[in-house]
Amino acid sequence: MSYVAPLKDMLFDIQHLAGIDQVAQMPGFEDAGFETAQSVLEECAKFNEGVLSPLNWEGDKNPSSLKDGVVTTTPGFKEAFKQYVEGGWQGLQHPADFGGQGLPKTIGAACGEMLNSANMSFALCPLLSDGAIEALLTAGSDELKAVYLEKLVSGQWTGTMNLTEPQAGSDLAMVRSRAEPQPDGTYKVFGTKIYITYGEHDMAENIVHLVLARVSGAPEGVKGISLFVVPKFMVNKDGSLGARNDVHCVSIEHKLGIKASPTAVLQYGDHGGAVGYLVGEENRGLEYMFIMMNSARYAVGMQGIAIAERAYQKAVSFAKERVQSRPVDGSIKASVAIIHHPDVKRMLMTMRAYIEGCRAMASVAAAAYDAAHHHPDVDVRKQNAAFYEFMVPLVKGYSTEMSLEVTSLGVQVHGGMGFIEETGAAQYYRDARILTIYEGTTAIQANDLIGRKTARDGGQTAKGIAQQIEATEKELLQQGGDDAVAVAKRLKAARLAFVDVAEFVASNTKTSPNAVFAGSVPYLMLAGNVVAGWQMARSLLVAQEQLAQGVQGLDSGFMQAKITTARFYADHLLTKAPGLRDSIVEGADCVSALALEAF
Repeated sequence: MSYVAPLKDMLFDIQHLAGIDQVAQMPGFEDAGFETAQSVLEECAKFNEGVLSPLNWEGDKNPSSLKDGVVTTTPGFKEAFKQYVEGGWQGLQHPADFGGQGLPKTIGAACGEMLNSANMSFALCPLLSDGAIEALLTAGSDELKAVYLEKLVSGQWTGTMNLTEPQAGSDLAMVRSRAEPQPDGTYKVFGTKIYITYGEHDMAENIVHLVLARVSGAPEGVKGISLFVVPKFMVNKDGSLGARNDVHCVSIEHKLGIKASPTAVLQYGDHGGAVGYLVGEENRGLEYMFIMMNSARYAVGMQGIAIAERAYQKAVSFAKERVQSRPVDGSIKASVAIIHHPDVKRMLMTMRAYIEGCRAMASVAAAAYDAAHHHPDVDVRKQNAAFYEFMVPLVKGYSTEMSLEVTSLGVQVHGGMGFIEETGAAQYYRDARILTIYEGTTAIQANDLIGRKTARDGGQTAKGIAQQIEATEKELLQQGGDDAVAVAKRLKAARLAFVDVAEFVASNTKTSPNAVFAGSVPYLMLAGNVVAGWQMARSLLVAQEQLAQGVQGLDSGFMQAKITTARFYADHLLTKAPGLRDSIVEGADCVSALALEAF
């Protein structure tokens, strides 16, 4: 089954929840209103549906390969990347000063979802380039920007992020790669980096590695890490490519999923040292790398939504075609397509509600990012920055955990056929499994949510979000109708659970850290569930209002489906929130009660 971009739902979120026309009133985004968003998304859909989607299964069957230090990507990838670059898609939301289109993240995020739904293995290459661009824009010198940014923004060159080492996974304090200063201002970089996505490939003429390493004599721990640009090929003064740098791919991983994406082990400095260029100041590398990581974390959250959407579409298609058993209510006397059966409907509705809730949450977060960077009012920028920072672990953590449940349900809808590789359902399940791990595991996202996003400000950002949710509850009751009233009831219970946990975290993180962090991931799941549910409630308000007004040209079927899906989310997913609250606030002690030797 081929992928069809869910344009109606994306445009609904962009218009009614993210407020693209308000984003278009900000300096620099004047031409980026709803009409622009619609045109861009329609063109993006054509490219992803027609070019990338057909290569997705081929990449799973015929992954990237390494021979004599050269990585050859899946047949068709190189040609598809050329079309991607020629279409200007890499520079979609990057500054026009460096050849980009300068569109808001609100539009770029939807395009990113399509890219990953069509072909997640392919999409990882542009994803890492986006992060490299963000880091250089923020911390790179004018000289580095002049040499690298235009080529990265165009897609002529690609970027990577080099953090992990064999002995240093998430604990970057253990990074051992070293950088030795040279008389000409460059550095010689030595060390081994693992799990480097698109660390070597044949799709672009140069690869720009952003590498964490320690300068000789630097302090121990994370305070002694610096960030370097290390190109695969040296760049001459005229911008042409020169000699091969001393960085080489020594192996690529054999993975559970995303098989077409080459995950490289890179060796730096085996032949005298790889030439590197310092980004920003020495010993501030982790600070700069977090710019890249935050960009990537949001993008990985979009990957979760994307792969879930692909699994949902396949499951719906199968459920409409697979004939099995008579309806339990006896309404039809013959075997029917399984989509008639209540439990299959429950699974499909669960998939649909999760996806729409997470997509809406991510779209609203993207609009907050745009406002945080472009709104003319400094206070509005600060408010939106705080909201976006709170959202990043939710978009990354909740959406990727959601994708595991949704892709698993996709296999379940197929029954035994889902366990057979030829149907294709299993690929989405396997591809999704990495998403809760890379760019920071779910636990790391949860620790961030507790430490930096809740405890640090005494829970004020969380409580501010809760106040906005309460305002939506009042709107639901004011607008009325059985669905709105029911959703308001569920949303209130979920909000109160969220506030209780935020207060528990703010009050106990310093005095009882083990108790708080025992519930870190449940807190993240609760917060993500509530915020996504809040956006579904807002969707219901819009849909009911549009139907009541009888807007000309309205797709009433789409709007009614939006109401039904929001009601399902409230009754079947939001109802989990109070239980999570109880496990976090009242169940911490039993997490650590069992003696270690009893495990």
